[in-house]
Amino acid sequence: MDRRTFLLHSAAGLGALAQPRSPVAADPKAPHMPIIDTHQHLWDLARFRLPWVKPGTTLGRSHTLADYKKAAAGLDIIKTVYMEVDVDPAQQQAEADFVVATCNDHDSGMVGGVVSGRPAADGFRAYAEQFKGSLYVKGVRQVLHGGSTPQGYCLDPKFVAGVRLLGELGLRFDLCMRPAELPDAGKLIDACPGTQFILDHCGNAPVHTADGKAPNRTQWKRDIDALAKRPNIVCKVSGLVNTAKKDAWGPADLAPIVNHVLDSFGPDRAIFASDWPVCTTVATLAEWVAALKDVVRGRPADQQRKLFHDNAVRVYGLR
Repeated sequence: MDRRTFLLHSAAGLGALAQPRSPVAADPKAPHMPIIDTHQHLWDLARFRLPWVKPGTTLGRSHTLADYKKAAAGLDIIKTVYMEVDVDPAQQQAEADFVVATCNDHDSGMVGGVVSGRPAADGFRAYAEQFKGSLYVKGVRQVLHGGSTPQGYCLDPKFVAGVRLLGELGLRFDLCMRPAELPDAGKLIDACPGTQFILDHCGNAPVHTADGKAPNRTQWKRDIDALAKRPNIVCKVSGLVNTAKKDAWGPADLAPIVNHVLDSFGPDRAIFASDWPVCTTVATLAEWVAALKDVVRGRPADQQRKLFHDNAVRVYGLR
């Protein structure tokens, strides 16, 4: 089962452990710091077609900016970066126009976006060139872990050329792929030394297996360490809680993944992201933020600020 299918069905298909854990609460003694959310999804199903959304599931309804602001209330999230939502390819331009219009509304809090694109498509150059120098479109993403995307697809010469073009245009590429394909990510990065890459969701390492246990992460750790040696990639600390056992998880379950990523990439190449509303299949936005803060509370305050705010400004070129 691919990760997206897993996320959509996890709430229905996985039972709780014998002793559920309580939701994570914010630590009232924790220092306040401004947060930039670099992975905010929004979709209006009356406006956009999302083929992967299944009616009747947690994600099977519209999730608007108003919904996000309600979920983020009191969390010190001062800015957001929109992340593409795998719209019908025919609506990619409409999605990009939506991003620019929303960012132009300064009350939205959205200051940038990563839009959907297909680097191997014949018309990709013309599509991408319109974003050169854009104040708001910061990069492109094509989800690579969908069931119809074969392993090794990102190494197709046309795909590589498209991603290399992004670097020439001053745009970034967000990598979202299966954990087993992280070595392919390394080859793609090596082939595109002028492009800034952002690895989404810590390389999609799962927190729990279907039976509620922690998986063997030996190979994932090796692959993360190898990727971190490349200077033109950073890692997005996101997407973890989505793969935890619903009602039976806590910060300690997330810590091995978070800490390995932070230790491998270092304090200057890791950025926070919510992956809202996908995170709501397991936890609220507030619970995810509180859990991550708990995991990193022993790290120096300046490193925490880099994770939650400063690195995002630099990596995505935010104002």
